[in-house]
Amino acid sequence: MIDTVLFDMGGTLEDIWVDDESRHSSIQGVLDILRAHGIDLNMDFETTAQSINAGWERYGAYRDPRQRELKPEEIWGSFVLTDFGLNEDSVRPYAEELAHMWEITHYHRTLRPHVKEMLVGLKGLGMKLGVISNTASLYQVFDVLKDYGIRDYFQDVTLSSVTGYRKPDPNIFLVSLHQVQSDPASCAYVGDTLSRDVIGPIRMGFGATFHIDSYLTKLQFITLDEKSGKEKRSNVNYLVQAANMNGAIKNIDTVMGGTMIDYVIANISETRIMDVYEHNAPKKQERDDKPEYEEEK
Repeated sequence: MIDTVLFDMGGTLEDIWVDDESRHSSIQGVLDILRAHGIDLNMDFETTAQSINAGWERYGAYRDPRQRELKPEEIWGSFVLTDFGLNEDSVRPYAEELAHMWEITHYHRTLRPHVKEMLVGLKGLGMKLGVISNTASLYQVFDVLKDYGIRDYFQDVTLSSVTGYRKPDPNIFLVSLHQVQSDPASCAYVGDTLSRDVIGPIRMGFGATFHIDSYLTKLQFITLDEKSGKEKRSNVNYLVQAANMNGAIKNIDTVMGGTMIDYVIANISETRIMDVYEHNAPKKQERDDKPEYEEEK
């Protein structure tokens, strides 16, 4: 019998996406933090951005095969900022400041519709609730849950940055299970990424795993170049949770209507809304994995 529900964060409880604005803001945020600590890179913005992005690629190449998460000073001092002559010792005093800034600036985040009502309902059924999230920041997830007004619904929040293990490594699930004092068979896990949020819980023997899919949409954000007056369009891939195509379009319009951004929906494609994997059920054929957000290359 299920008495515990554990959730993924990005792409599940919240929508998360990246665009040109957030990319630029996160690079600028790095420069601002470094200057505040007396470090001026003396490098043009584009070159700085290329070096920082290359550093993240180096970290991803190290991290992903090992399913490990390093501490913020290790990430920034040994991978992201090494091109600038910085190291773990030099970045340690402000490494979490960098990590926190990056998580809340590089990614746009918004709480998905009806999440709070869902959590109220699950609590009313007597369910224990928790979050298991892959993140490079020690505190960002806690702060965002608090900002959304849903932190108090969760008995435990387990982070890869704290445990040192990333989903689907079994150790991060073991930490969460210990914290909520539940057996795997009595737990359900809800997430959006096959490799992290389905395979991991299945291997742990969770009672059920809910794989959320969404409508994949391509939005084009429209701006005018101040000098030439010409129209510019930037593409953003955005996962939208909805029961049908019209609902997906309505959700897009509702979210975008609260912004000052001009946009058009360039493409929208349906995916399966949810797969339910029961413990000891026959295995379904695995589909290609996709990230919690997708950037236009």
